Amino acid sequence: MFRLAHFSDPHLGPLPDPSLWQLASKRVLGFVNWRRNRLRAMGGDTLARLLDDMEAAEPDHIALTGDLVNIALPAEISAARDWLTAVAAPDRLSVVPGNHDAYVPGALRSAMQAWHAYMTGDDSAMTQHGAAHFPYLRRRGPVAIIGVSTAKATAPGFASGRVGVRQTRRLMQMLDMLGKEQVFRVVLIHHPPFKGATSWYKRLEDASRVRAAVKRSGAELVLHGHTHLDSRTVIEGPNGPVPVIGVPSASQGPGGRKPGARYNLFDIARGNAGWICHMEERGFVEAGGGIEVIDRLNLTIPG
Repeated sequence: MFRLAHFSDPHLGPLPDPSLWQLASKRVLGFVNWRRNRLRAMGGDTLARLLDDMEAAEPDHIALTGDLVNIALPAEISAARDWLTAVAAPDRLSVVPGNHDAYVPGALRSAMQAWHAYMTGDDSAMTQHGAAHFPYLRRRGPVAIIGVSTAKATAPGFASGRVGVRQTRRLMQMLDMLGKEQVFRVVLIHHPPFKGATSWYKRLEDASRVRAAVKRSGAELVLHGHTHLDSRTVIEGPNGPVPVIGVPSASQGPGGRKPGARYNLFDIARGNAGWICHMEERGFVEAGGGIEVIDRLNLTIPG
């Protein structure tokens, strides 16, 4: 049995004090949003408690699907690198970036360089100039983890993402190769790839490419963040529906407009007629309460 933990969107705080020239961009809107809304909703020890509970579950591997920072200040990116080191070693934690990690032009490249050890595949030759290269592939026991980047700098008021033709082509090649090896393929992606997932200004612009890649080449599980919601749906695969699972922000305090912080555990094993995958959702439900089991689900994975 292989245990995979998934969490997302920690939006690490508090924000460092930005200079005036750093706010002379889209960052000023994010800074105001943090001060007015997210500081209150995502402060406290919610994230630390969630991570303690996750570590107590003893996962074999951990997946983090983006939005480590808020407005991608250099000091945020550097602090996030130190935080990652405290969470887990690079070979035990796989990360893909989110739209907040690419908040302004140049931020994504800085994040990829700072966090590259957590976004690098087993083939180190695919690392370019000390930065991550997507999609990347990591093999862990019976599981193959494929990290896809949707992060890009956008105009003020937008939080959309894009995969692109080249990355999609490599994604299909990886899925094809791994399908022949009959491993459990997990795709990590920040923006959800299913129809109607978000408002148009927050959408994955070429989500149809990702759906087409999975429909053609197959996958066993797709994990995402971005929406700050616990979502469960499927997209079409060559052998049947492929589960697509989202998770709320790992820093969100309970009792607000969005669900309280949660993470998911997936216990994965090979069965007689395919894969067996048990999912357990854990997190906060009520203000002042502790972490509890919110739901359990048996996922049907053909194979």
